[in-house]
Amino acid sequence: MTTTDTTTDTLVRANLVRDTKNVLTRELKPVLRDPFTLIFSLLQPLVFLGLFAPLLIGGSGQPASETLAWFVPGVLVMIVLFGTGATGSNLQYEMMTGSHERTLVAPLARSSLLVGRALKEIAPIVVQALVIVLIAWPFGFAINVPGLLIGLALLAVFGVGLGSLSYSLALATKDREWLFWGVQQSLIFPLLILSGMLLPLDDGPAWMRAVASVNPVNWVVQAERALFAGDLGDATVLWGWISAVAVAAIGLVVGVRAIRRSS
Repeated sequence: MTTTDTTTDTLVRANLVRDTKNVLTRELKPVLRDPFTLIFSLLQPLVFLGLFAPLLIGGSGQPASETLAWFVPGVLVMIVLFGTGATGSNLQYEMMTGSHERTLVAPLARSSLLVGRALKEIAPIVVQALVIVLIAWPFGFAINVPGLLIGLALLAVFGVGLGSLSYSLALATKDREWLFWGVQQSLIFPLLILSGMLLPLDDGPAWMRAVASVNPVNWVVQAERALFAGDLGDATVLWGWISAVAVAAIGLVVGVRAIRRSS
């Protein structure tokens, strides 16, 4: 590779970082101006935590601390699954109003439009996860600080991947909002149920356990449980990271290609 090629590659990477930062800043401004959206998005996980957890505690006969140690990490993954899975609808709205087309003519790297949007999902994930953990803490949920920090990082990586896939789906369906939500809902709920997020799958049918074994959401849920329990060296933590990184890599590659084709 010549010196000119090396210099060009360096400039391209620098521009991509700069453009991604600009897109990220643009996407975060509405969240900072209207933090109520973060609070409102907590409604569903709080309902599950407030109504579903007592049923598990009463039915299992175990101490509340043990049940919450199993249940709360699943709720955190559910926040990521539902929150980032629906972000493509925002892009659909921008395409319908014409604002997305205006960003396409801006002097920005096309890949930065998706990467910046995907990175924006990290902030809501971290804030919402911390709120849920703090709410569960007085009821017996034990907080392992190193496990919490690693768990939040794992959720962030997983959320970037899911957010990218959601944006890709929005670009593929364009102004057909009904199709976006149809595909999204058809995927979200099977992934949720077949992850052991809300109910254990140990006594489920063999086919459900087989599907769960290749469900990346299942491995992220198991990794979060191990991390919050302080079992940082557990094998499920490694599989959780492999799953999250794989989803993030696939999501970003598919998303970047989709946004380049749309421009």
